[in-house]
Amino acid sequence: MSDYIIRATAAEGTVRAIGAVTTEIVREAQKIHNLSLTASVALGRTLTGGALLSQTLKGDKDVITIQIKGNGPLGGIVVVSDSKANVKGYVDNPDTETFINQKGKLKIAAAVGTEGYVNVIKDLGLREPYNGYVRLVSGEIAEDFAFYLTVSEQIPSVVSLGVLIDKDGSILNSGGFLIQVMPDVKNETIDIIEEKTASIPPVTELLSQGKSMQDILDMILGSTGLEIHEINECKYLCNCSRERMERNLVSLGEVEILDMVKEQHGAELVCHFCNKKYYFTEEELLNLVKGINEK
Repeated sequence: MSDYIIRATAAEGTVRAIGAVTTEIVREAQKIHNLSLTASVALGRTLTGGALLSQTLKGDKDVITIQIKGNGPLGGIVVVSDSKANVKGYVDNPDTETFINQKGKLKIAAAVGTEGYVNVIKDLGLREPYNGYVRLVSGEIAEDFAFYLTVSEQIPSVVSLGVLIDKDGSILNSGGFLIQVMPDVKNETIDIIEEKTASIPPVTELLSQGKSMQDILDMILGSTGLEIHEINECKYLCNCSRERMERNLVSLGEVEILDMVKEQHGAELVCHFCNKKYYFTEEELLNLVKGINEK
């Protein structure tokens, strides 16, 4: 089944809920980047979080970028999503060795780090993008998303993200949910959300039991009048192109392009998000320089 994302409300519109199943997205990311187990979970959680946050965007052409930079060996994590939850991402060090905690689970915080920052950039088509910046609080990703939303956007939020990996390293399932309360929410509704989210099993366990994301949201918000508004496909999608790579080269400037001509007699650019390679001959580089000079 294709990955999907749900938009819902509850408690007469005072609660916003977004849920996503992202199994195929994480499988694709693992394949593209040849991710270690730890990197698969860390990037997978961030891809899911990016898809969830994309559903808070207002405009069809809006784009959200999440940058997580901790002091662990994984390095940085970057995820980009459009408003339709088409996501892409990468980690700096995809082969980072796995860390196992005392429960036999991957210890993601040991790879990401517990000191650093989360930076969320929203391109809303305005002159300047919105930029939200908070410190890293756990390195386990979900708590860091919740902290960002609560502190930077000032919307109290619960975030749950999970990636379940089989013994052979393949992705069994992946998903997550985001629940946000609006200013006029009733205290008893908050109590229900806190009680339910604290008591239900992890998302990946529920998905393994055959539960749908609708089922999971209903387990949490069913008693408060859950209303499903949209269910849409989400996927891993890179929109890189030769034209975009040309613009990247031009942005380097004439001197650097001429250095490539002199030293390499051409250029090879690799997309961070999908690893597609773009080759530019010496003649093509010189034509780019000519275009710069004609402006």
